[in-house]
Amino acid sequence: MTEPGSKSKSDSEWRAVLSPEQFRIIRQKDTERPGTGKYNKFKEEGIYTCAACDTPLYKSTTKFDSGCGWPAFFDALPGAVTRTNDHSGGYTRTEITCTACGGHLGHVFAGEGFDTPTNERHCVNSVSLKFHDEKA
Repeated sequence: MTEPGSKSKSDSEWRAVLSPEQFRIIRQKDTERPGTGKYNKFKEEGIYTCAACDTPLYKSTTKFDSGCGWPAFFDALPGAVTRTNDHSGGYTRTEITCTACGGHLGHVFAGEGFDTPTNERHCVNSVSLKFHDEKA
C-alpha cells in the first residue's frame, strides 16, 4: 500500500479506481481510437485534469481543433506534464504523462504548422482527462 493521499499507486490500487479502459490507456500506455473520445469536439470553458489523480493539466483556452481525432492542446499548465522520448512503433516521438502520477496522456508533436502560440499539439486521450467547469 502507498501512503494516504499519495498520487503513486500499485497496479492493483489503480485497477480499483480506474475503469478497465482507463487502466489500459493511462497505466498501460495504450491509445483510444481516433474520433471516439468525449472531449475531442468538446468546447466548454474550464480546466482539464488527470482522470487518474485529478491534477490540473490544461486550460480550455489552450484547446484547439487540430482535426486529429483526439483532444489537442497547444500548451499544458506549468509543470503538469512530463515529456519523455518514446521509441515505440519504430520511430521516436514524445510521450506526455501526468507529472503527479505518471499516467499516460498521449504525445506531443511540434512544428506541424498550426496557428498556435507554441506550434505544438498535445494529442491527448479523452479517457486520460476529466473536465471541470470554471463556474463550479
